[in-house]
Amino acid sequence: MSLFICSNCGYGAASWMGRCPDCSKWNTLVEQREEKSGRKKEKTRPIKLTALSKIEAQKKQRIKTEIFEFDRVLGGGIVPGEIILLTGEPGVGKSTLLLQTLKNAKTIYISGEESAEQVRDRGQRLKINLKNLLFSGDLQVEGIIEGIENHQEEIDVIVVDSVQTIYSNKLDTAPGSVSQLRETAQQLITFAKQNKLAVILIGHVTKEGNVAGPKTLEHLVDCVLSFEGDKISHHRILRAAKNRFGSTDEIGIFEMKSGGLHEVNNPLAFLEDSTGGAVGKVIVGVIEGKRPLFFEIQTLVSSTVFPSPRRVVKGVDFNKVQLLIAVIKKQLNLPLDRFDIYVNVVGGVSIKSTAADLGIAASLISSINNKSAPKKTVFTGEVGLLGEVRSVPNEEKIIKEARRLKFERVASSQNVKTITELRKILS
Repeated sequence: MSLFICSNCGYGAASWMGRCPDCSKWNTLVEQREEKSGRKKEKTRPIKLTALSKIEAQKKQRIKTEIFEFDRVLGGGIVPGEIILLTGEPGVGKSTLLLQTLKNAKTIYISGEESAEQVRDRGQRLKINLKNLLFSGDLQVEGIIEGIENHQEEIDVIVVDSVQTIYSNKLDTAPGSVSQLRETAQQLITFAKQNKLAVILIGHVTKEGNVAGPKTLEHLVDCVLSFEGDKISHHRILRAAKNRFGSTDEIGIFEMKSGGLHEVNNPLAFLEDSTGGAVGKVIVGVIEGKRPLFFEIQTLVSSTVFPSPRRVVKGVDFNKVQLLIAVIKKQLNLPLDRFDIYVNVVGGVSIKSTAADLGIAASLISSINNKSAPKKTVFTGEVGLLGEVRSVPNEEKIIKEARRLKFERVASSQNVKTITELRKILS
């Protein structure tokens, strides 16, 4: 019997459909033969109940990686028995990050992406002591678990690069299929929890930037980390989309150099020129985690030759930009529907905070009016549908940091109440 499984969310159907009814993605249902689990049926037995007050605290402490930015995102280090899913685009530096962070931890590195020679060469280039690193290219999950059982006392962390390459002998489907991902991940998670071993799974991402495979994989793990950045840019950002043992508010900032990744503490790291002052170019201040950072947003507004104007957005949410275009068109009576609009966050990073709204609006107005934004000015604030400018969490912290960094002016909800007032600043 054949089933059609959605490669995005894991939804199953008896026949093929162009659009998944569960996640609404197109052309994601793939035909797969129904596989038997291969597990023996167990006799039904009553559950065991244990008082939580009698459970002993973990004897092992968090594993410190000595990379503060990495530990910060995790909440202080890796918890024994924690399952971490690390995702990012190919070539962004996921393997480099793990080799550097785990250089002092006893690690088993299982790779279906690279050979032992390639991993060794990278480690030598990064000047890492490889004595604590054990390597395996075997990808059968049952064999992996059996092999690790013989080295339990010698290891702290297991790295699987990537989870889409390993497979179970209980299923006949190809590695990377929905059924294989579920089976192999569940076996690894069960084994790691029972033996208090931390596991880091490296996962592929789709062209939309989502984790490849069923969404259930994200629900099974304890922590989901995303490593962001443009391969042609030097800077990288580590974010936690989910963290059962810490906060999801923190981010880690790194810079890629010839000797590997280096931690970044400078809030102006993403700015090549902190003065601003060019047409369509503004500096925004946002809170990422618990610290203020400053980014450069560039916008180009040009007349279009197409019936429907183009909208190209990189680094901020596309729908947010569409919303701001509608607000500016309505409140300022600007004919933006006759122009192509291109919005970009310099450095290949993504801004999630609504504090960037005012800066995006300022860059749009600056570009369409062909007038430069004031030099040494920071924009921060959320823009509502009626054109009002609202305060954002920790706005005072952004303003205080901007003044410390010698910015001459901060445009925020304290001195800019509406989009109309914003245009006066840019005139």
